[in-house]
Amino acid sequence: MTKGKLLSSIEPLTSSVGLAEHLREHILRGCFPPGEQINESLLVKQLGVSRTPLREALQRLAQEGLLTAKRNHGMFMVELTKADVNEIYGIRKTLELTAVEAIISQRAGRREEVRDRLVDIALHLPDSSLMPDGWISASRLDLQFHTALVAAAGNSRLLRAYSTLAAETLICMANIEQTSASPRTPRHDHLAMAELIAKGSLAEIRSAFDQHLTASGDELVAGFEARSPDHRAGGAAGS
Repeated sequence: MTKGKLLSSIEPLTSSVGLAEHLREHILRGCFPPGEQINESLLVKQLGVSRTPLREALQRLAQEGLLTAKRNHGMFMVELTKADVNEIYGIRKTLELTAVEAIISQRAGRREEVRDRLVDIALHLPDSSLMPDGWISASRLDLQFHTALVAAAGNSRLLRAYSTLAAETLICMANIEQTSASPRTPRHDHLAMAELIAKGSLAEIRSAFDQHLTASGDELVAGFEARSPDHRAGGAAGS
């Protein structure tokens, strides 16, 4: 299974919710290649759980968009293409700017509070435009920054929608080879965006986030294109 990695048993997480959380983490780490069929029998054995809560967990992950069900064939890992990346980043822009507008309309001092929270996250990001070996971890911090921004809007449905997009972004990142085109998450860019949240005009914030997300999406597409032809995403479905 999945790059030679085995999933350990998860005592005492035998509920469908616990199983879903456990499997979600492995999915976001790239343990399951795109398009791979989920082997229920193998998971039951490896995780030491019964089939009913496992199936409920898989259904939950399918509802989140991480898996896809094929009639009479079971569950499969979602396969994302270059076209999907463009859609994901386009919607992320819309949701993040919606969150910004909500934050700006809140009580006095709220913008500074959000800025401080974002700075705390940004300070843990690399200060170089090129990622070290742990670029996936840096990418997760990048998404933590953007998710925290959306969460600060105080709209649970907005956050729920954004969390799905963030998970899909991580799946894309986890399943491209690390190349010079790997996504960048430099610290200074995020610190600048955090400061704009506190003091910038809506037009300045909109411009900064648009440029950042456009560049990030383009770099992720480049990562897809840098893969070998046999594994390159965005073929017929993405062209």
